[in-house]
Amino acid sequence: MILQDLLYKVSIRTIKGNTNVEVNDLLIDSRKIKSGNCFIALRGSNTDGQEYIESAIKNGALAIICKTFPGQMNDKVTYVQVENAAEAAGYMAHNFYGEPSLKLKLIGVTGTNGKTTIATLLWKLFTALGYKCGLVSTVQNQVGSKVIASTHTTPDAVSVNALLNQMVDEGCEFVFMECSSHAIHQDRITGLQFTGALFSNISHDHLDYHKTFDEYIRVKKSWFDKLPSTAFAISNADDKRGAVMLQNTNAKKYFYSLKTMADFKGKILENSLEGLHMTVNEKEVFFRLIGEFNAYNLLAAYATAVCLGEEKDNALQVLSSLDGAEGRFDYTISDKVKVTGIVDYAHTPDALLNVLATIKNLRQGNQQIITVVGCGGDRDKTKRPVMAEVACEYSDKVIFTSDNPRSEDPLEILNDMQAGVNAVTKKKVISIADRKEAIKTAVSLANSEDIVLIAGKGHEKYQEIKGVKYDFDDKKILNEMFALLEK
Repeated sequence: MILQDLLYKVSIRTIKGNTNVEVNDLLIDSRKIKSGNCFIALRGSNTDGQEYIESAIKNGALAIICKTFPGQMNDKVTYVQVENAAEAAGYMAHNFYGEPSLKLKLIGVTGTNGKTTIATLLWKLFTALGYKCGLVSTVQNQVGSKVIASTHTTPDAVSVNALLNQMVDEGCEFVFMECSSHAIHQDRITGLQFTGALFSNISHDHLDYHKTFDEYIRVKKSWFDKLPSTAFAISNADDKRGAVMLQNTNAKKYFYSLKTMADFKGKILENSLEGLHMTVNEKEVFFRLIGEFNAYNLLAAYATAVCLGEEKDNALQVLSSLDGAEGRFDYTISDKVKVTGIVDYAHTPDALLNVLATIKNLRQGNQQIITVVGCGGDRDKTKRPVMAEVACEYSDKVIFTSDNPRSEDPLEILNDMQAGVNAVTKKKVISIADRKEAIKTAVSLANSEDIVLIAGKGHEKYQEIKGVKYDFDDKKILNEMFALLEK
C-alpha cells in the first residue's frame, strides 16, 4: 500500500521524505522489520520505540512513524512526525488491512468483570445460531472454529487489525471483542468501527496503571463517547456508573438490570449448582450458568443479540443451553468424598466478592468454604489487603498463596495481603507461597461436601516467576489432588 494512503486520518506534524512509496508491511517491533516495511515507534510501559529507529532502518525500513524525529536522518528513508504514534498505529493498521472492521459486525465488551464470559457467550450464541464468528478474548482468539492463542486481553493495533482481516477472509460475519482499559488508553482499538459496545461494571482494578479510580472510569467512558450514531451501546443499569458511561455517547442507548426498570429486565427465581432459573422480560428460562454475576452476563448477551436483530425467544433458547468461559466458576465434584472444587479467574476484590457471595448463597448445612487466593506481582498493590479481607469475610478457611509473582518476592506479596487480616479472622488464615502446595492443603482440609475455591488464575496455564513462565494449571492440579483424596 502507498504510504500516503496509509496515513489517512493520521494527525501529522511534519513529513521528511517521499510518501509516494509502497509499504509492504506495517510493524511495531524493530526486530521483525524487513526490506520495504514501515516501522511505527511506539512508547511502551518498558521500552520506547524511538530508541529502535536506527535498528529498524538497518533491517530495511523505508518509512518511520514517530513522535519525535531522531537526531540523525537517513535521506533514503521517509520520516513522518505524528501527534500520537499509538493513535497513528490504529488508523494506519486499519487502512493497511483494508478497514476490516467495516466488513464485519464488531461488538466490543468492556468492564472490570464479565468481559470474557460475555464475549464468549456471544461467540457461542451466534455460532449456534448458524453464523461464522470471531472472538478476541483473554482466554483465546477464535476465527470460526480455529483457535489462536491469546497473549493480551486486547492485542496491539496492528495485530488486532491483522486478526480482523483474517476473520474477514474466513467469512466471519460477527466478531466479539474484549476491550480492556489498557487497550482503550493505548489506542489499540483506535480506527476500529464498532457496531455495538457493551459495559458490564466497574470496580477497583488496574490502579497501578491508571493511578486513580476516576481516571480508570474516564478511560472506559472515552470509548463510548467516540461511538457513532449508527452504533448501539448497552450498559448495566445496576452499576452506579452504568448511566454515566453512556451519558455523552451518540450511539443508541439500552440498559439491562436485575434491580430496576430497564430495556432488558431479569429476575432470579432460583440460583443453585444446577444453574439459574430466571425471568427475562417476563419470559421464564433456565440457564446452565451459576450466580448473580452470571445473570448479568446472560442479560448482557441477550440484550446484544436482540440489538443485532435476533429473534428474542430463539436467542433465549440457545443461551439456556450454553456454558460459560473456561476458568470462570469452573467447578467439579470429587467422586466419593463429594468435595466441590471451583476454579475462577477472580483477581479483583469485586470479582472475588461476587464468586464468594454466590458460593455462600449456594452452600447448605455445615459446608465449609475454603479459599485459596493470591495477588499478582508488579500490579496494583492497594488491592492486596482488600482481596484478603474479602476472602476472610466470606470463607471458613483461607490460604494465601502465590498468583503470578512476576519480579516480586512472593513473601512480600503475602505480607501485603496480611494487612487486610484483622484479629478476629487471623485464625482462619495460613500462608503457603507454593501454589501447588496451597491447593493440596486446601483439599486436605476439606471434609465431605465442603467447597474449595481456587481464585485468581482461572484459565491460565502458567505461573510467572522472575520473568519465567512455568506450566501451571489450577484445574489440573485440583483434579490431581481430588484423585489422591479418593484413594
